[in-house]
Amino acid sequence: MSSIVQNPYIGRTPNTRMPRPGGSGALPPGSRSSSVSSGGGMSAGKLLSLASMSESVHSGLSFFLSEQTLEQEERQQRSHHLAEFQRLKEVRAAAQLKNLEDFLKMNHVSLRDSTSYSTGMIYRNLGKSGLRVSCLGLGTWVTFGGQITNEVAEELTTLAYENGINLFDTAEVYSAGKAEVVLGSVIKKKGWSRSSLVITTKIFWGGKAETERGLSRKHIIEGLRASLQRLQLDYVDVVFANRPDPNTPIEETVRAMTHVINHGMALYWGTSRWNSMEIMEAYSVARQFNQIPPVCEQAEYHMFQREKVEVQLPELFHKIGIGAMTWSPLACGIISGKYNNGIPSSSRASLKGYQWMKDKILSEEGHRQQVKLKELHAVAEQLGCTLPQLAIAWCLRNEGVNAVLIGASTADQLRENIQAIQVLPKLSLSLVSEIDNILGNKSYSKKDFRL
Repeated sequence: MSSIVQNPYIGRTPNTRMPRPGGSGALPPGSRSSSVSSGGGMSAGKLLSLASMSESVHSGLSFFLSEQTLEQEERQQRSHHLAEFQRLKEVRAAAQLKNLEDFLKMNHVSLRDSTSYSTGMIYRNLGKSGLRVSCLGLGTWVTFGGQITNEVAEELTTLAYENGINLFDTAEVYSAGKAEVVLGSVIKKKGWSRSSLVITTKIFWGGKAETERGLSRKHIIEGLRASLQRLQLDYVDVVFANRPDPNTPIEETVRAMTHVINHGMALYWGTSRWNSMEIMEAYSVARQFNQIPPVCEQAEYHMFQREKVEVQLPELFHKIGIGAMTWSPLACGIISGKYNNGIPSSSRASLKGYQWMKDKILSEEGHRQQVKLKELHAVAEQLGCTLPQLAIAWCLRNEGVNAVLIGASTADQLRENIQAIQVLPKLSLSLVSEIDNILGNKSYSKKDFRL
C-alpha cells in the first residue's frame, strides 16, 4: 500500500462532491452542477441573513415593548403609591383635626372662632419649622413709603389682616427704610396682638457707608437693630439675608444670625436670592459649629420664572428642610395684563428708576410673553377668574411654596389677589398641563429623566 496520501481535491469531476463528515457520500447522478449548487448556497445565505435580521428586529421590538410595559407598570405603581400616600395623609389630618376639636371642646373653645375658619385663609408651615404663615403675604416693596400714601398703606394692611393674612414682609432697603416706618406705624396704630403677626425684614443695604451694607456681624446686628426701631417692634419673626455677600465668610453671617436670634431680636432667619450651594454651605456651617441654620429662602417665582422654586428648592427642602417664600407672582405686574397696549403712566414701569422693567416689557422676549398671556387670559375666562388670580393660584398650587408675597397699590387690587385662594381648587392636573403647554418652560429635575 502506498504511503502517499492523495489530495482529495485532485482529479475530482464537476459532478463529484466531497462527502460530508458522517454524510452519505457523493451526490447522486443527475444532481445539480457545482455552479448551480453555489448559486443555491448564495440564495440560502441571503434567506438565512434575512431570517436572522427579522429575528433580531423581532427580538429588539419585543425587548422595547417589554421595557415599555415595565415603565407603564412602574408609573402605575408610583401613581398608586402617591394616591395611597395622599389618602393616608388625609386620614391622618382628619384624625388630628378630630383630636384638636375634642381638646378645644373640653376647654369651651371652637374652631369656628379661629381666623382660618372665619376668613378661609390657608396656613402652611414655613419650611420644616413650626411657624405657621398665611399662604399669601403682603409685601411692601415699591408701594409702602413710595408709590402709595400712608393712608392707602394703612387701608391695605388692615384689609390684608382682616382677610386672614398674618405675613407682612419688608426690608431695610425698601424706600430707604420708609417702608419699615410706615408698616410699623400701622401695626402700632391698630393695636393688633403681636403674637398674631409674622413680620419679616431683610438685611443687606442700610446706607451709603461701607459698613452699613453687607452681611458682616457688624451690619447684621446694627442693621437689624435699626430696622426694629423703624418698625417700633421688639423683634421680627424672620430676618432674611437679602442676597449673598462675597466679602463676608458665610460662617460669620451664620454666627451673626444665631446671635440676633439668641438675643431675642429675631425668631428665625432665612436667605433671599441665594443659590443652592450657598444655602447648603450655610446649613453645613451651622451644623458644624452648633449654630442656627436658615429655615427659608425668598425667591422670585411666577409663570415665566420657574426653575429655582420647582427644581432646586424642593431638593433642599427634602435634604435640610429649607422652605420657599416666593415673591413677584405677577412678574412685577407683567402678568396682570396692564402692559398689553404699552406702558401706562400710572404703572410701576413708568416710575423713576424702573427703566430696566420698561426695557424688559418692550423687549422681544416681552412681546413673546404678551402672546402667551393672551392664551392664558382665555384659560382664566374658562375658570371664571382674572388673569392675576390665575397666576397667583398657579403659584400656590405648588406644594413646595409656603407663602406667596403679593403687592398692591389699591384696595380693589388687593381684594382681587386675595380671591385667588378660591381659584386654587379649580386647578386640576389637566388644566395645569394645559398651562404648561402654553408656557413651554416647565422645569425638570434630574430625577425626572430615566436613563
